[in-house]
Amino acid sequence: MKTNEIMAMLQAKHPGENEYLQAVQEVLESIEDVYNQHPEFEKARIVERMVEPDRIYTFRVTWVDDRGNVQTNLGYRVQFNSAIGPYKGGLRFHRAVTPSMLKFLGFEQTFKNALTTLPMGGGKGGSDFDPVGKSDDEIMRFCQAFMLELWRCIGPDEDVPAGDVGVGGREIGFLDGMYRKLARQYNTGVLTGKGMTWGGSILRPEATGYGAMYFAHLALARIGKDLAGQRIALSGFGNVAWGAAKKAKQLGAKVVAISGPDGVCEIPGGITDEMIDYMLDMRASNRNKVEDMYVKYPGATKFTAGKKSWSVPVDIAFPSAFQNELSLEDARELKKNGCWAVFEISNMGCQADAIHWIQDNGMLFAPGKAVNAGGVATSGLEMTQNAEHISWTADEVDERLHHIMSAIHEQCVKYGTLPEGKVDYVKGANIAGFMKVAQAMLEQGLV
Repeated sequence: MKTNEIMAMLQAKHPGENEYLQAVQEVLESIEDVYNQHPEFEKARIVERMVEPDRIYTFRVTWVDDRGNVQTNLGYRVQFNSAIGPYKGGLRFHRAVTPSMLKFLGFEQTFKNALTTLPMGGGKGGSDFDPVGKSDDEIMRFCQAFMLELWRCIGPDEDVPAGDVGVGGREIGFLDGMYRKLARQYNTGVLTGKGMTWGGSILRPEATGYGAMYFAHLALARIGKDLAGQRIALSGFGNVAWGAAKKAKQLGAKVVAISGPDGVCEIPGGITDEMIDYMLDMRASNRNKVEDMYVKYPGATKFTAGKKSWSVPVDIAFPSAFQNELSLEDARELKKNGCWAVFEISNMGCQADAIHWIQDNGMLFAPGKAVNAGGVATSGLEMTQNAEHISWTADEVDERLHHIMSAIHEQCVKYGTLPEGKVDYVKGANIAGFMKVAQAMLEQGLV
């Protein structure tokens, strides 16, 4: 396999799908050497098959807003790869959603799910519906209309969606309620991220952020450092950043910046428990403005419009909002301001040239498919509890999450350790995930 030949073929077949092509290229660059050591993979054309989704569903979503006007959006479900289990991946509601974005996310999800050690394939879905400024009733009507088209494509042993950007517990509730009405099936395993009174798992809302901090703690410990005392910048203020802030504070780190589309909120003294709780109110308001934190706590925070969290002097940056949110210029600014490590919590949160620059300039870097896998891992644990009709305690879930993140870190070290002893976490995560999926595809034949 030659990466440039595969990419040339994909660019010709899928012109303009930049996010998807970027994600594929990153993986292919990492696995090229190990792939070429396995002639059986080449004979079965594993890569050529792996980079294309199994299927993509596209559908119209028609709903009525509070003014009585009919609105139309597009909905999608990308079922990317089921070699190691049913399709598993979130739903994203955001005005920027496109098939290219969801193909990149589904492709990434395939390897991320493989890293968790759980039997889950990769998928992703969503809509170009923009929840910002919408009322609860409008969001409910949209979710019900979306599920009216999606329900025949999913199931507890077929495809299990979850939340993602723009889809939290409220939206999962509306979606699940409509699924049960349509399918006349009252099992609780078809969606994850559910409420605690109807099949949800303890710690699922926090899990992505918690898992990211557990991974960072392991990576720092390997080089003789500790998360305690480190100044941290997060982007966004949704469930991911909220969970990350909670666990970072518990582990002794100091979160000094969060951000939104409107700018950055600097917190010189470090985020407090009360501020962390208020992040949930900010997300639920549908305003999508980080300035609300400054308005609520003007004496302890500073708001700067138009700036990112990466403009604040920190030790460690955690992109945790959206893909490609950290640019080459941002990476240089972070380094200049004293930052020495970047852990992606968002999927493909850093632009490709930013990743290369970070690594080339001696900064520690770990990719989202490893760092943020705690979220889907706990979704997998939720599926297990649903299948067994039981509910684990917080300690039981947290222990399993710890174990999974440790296993992911071990796989990254196993496949990513360089001759000089440093770990290339991008290479390690990509090779570990690829080898598991590729072997499963090989053993199952040409299907």
